[in-house]
Amino acid sequence: MKQRSTKEALEVVGLDVSDRSSTVCRMSMTSGEILERTPIATSATGMESYFATRARMRVALEVGTHSPWISRQLEEYGHEVLVGNAALFQASVSRRKSDRSDAEGLARVARLDPSLLHPVRHRSAAAQRDLAVVRTRDALVRARTRLINECRGQVKSYGHRLPSCSAEAFAARAGAALPEDLRPALDPLLEVVAQLSAQIRAMERTLETLTRQRYPQTLRLRQVRGVGTLTALSFILILDDPHRFPRPRQVGAYLGLVPGRRQSGERNPHQPITKQGDPLLRQLLVQAAHYILGPFGSDCDLRRFGQRLIERGGAGARCRAAVAVARRLAVLLLHLWKTGDEYDPFFVEHRLARTVVPAAASAATTISTHV
Repeated sequence: MKQRSTKEALEVVGLDVSDRSSTVCRMSMTSGEILERTPIATSATGMESYFATRARMRVALEVGTHSPWISRQLEEYGHEVLVGNAALFQASVSRRKSDRSDAEGLARVARLDPSLLHPVRHRSAAAQRDLAVVRTRDALVRARTRLINECRGQVKSYGHRLPSCSAEAFAARAGAALPEDLRPALDPLLEVVAQLSAQIRAMERTLETLTRQRYPQTLRLRQVRGVGTLTALSFILILDDPHRFPRPRQVGAYLGLVPGRRQSGERNPHQPITKQGDPLLRQLLVQAAHYILGPFGSDCDLRRFGQRLIERGGAGARCRAAVAVARRLAVLLLHLWKTGDEYDPFFVEHRLARTVVPAAASAATTISTHV
């Protein structure tokens, strides 16, 4: 659909979205007078019937299940759309909370100071579609893990243990070691585990094909030992745009890998990481960091950095080091994606060498001149 003029909006709308019905609060941008309150259906048809024929408006809604498609649809109609971060912004602080008050709160904040909404930016429709494959695989893996744990727990309660093995081999290995008394109860679980393993392998083949055909830039990210197809593809799909961060280090905060802060007066206590952002990508980066620090990780700047943190000791030193390595890894992957540079495992060492050698040469020249 062709977009209308991008002239300044004269009206602002707070849109409180529910699963079936959404509440609209429309007010004047200049006076703040409420012009209309009305419910509309939370559907493409409902949004079209209300917004398609109206002049450009500023529309504010909170992030949620429906916000990606709603924001894209309203932008097609030429409206300015602000998607507020629900974790940082609360539309209503009253004890008499309602959809009407939430919609009005969104409209008033969007009218006076949109930055208070802490607006988020949704990924593109193509990235969301491809990311669904990644999330489906993750859901299958989590379902398989729960079933495996259920099998092991039930067998253990009878005084037996199932052999240690990978999740892919569990159905075959556990089937051979299952106590006869428990076979009628647990054989159906093992069949489902085997089916899930087959589906997960099929999803992984789909991801490999997707990576080769649409996202060749993942090859740059996979130069780092410990970063596989799943991590590289998830990083690109979830961030969507490598230029969205003015400074590369901001990606660590975006993914919730930085410590929180509750400073007040003289008090500035240490806080755990914020864990904001996408939990799947944060988990994948931490897993990659554990690999880098583990016995199979190769020597590189990231590994040396993590080992220095581990050597400091203290409670949870390895876990804290893994989080710190994951944060640096995110910055590194963003740099490789943005610039297309080749990965140098010893970039810090080589940079120091390039700095020290000219300095030493300059000092030698000064000494020879004085002599």
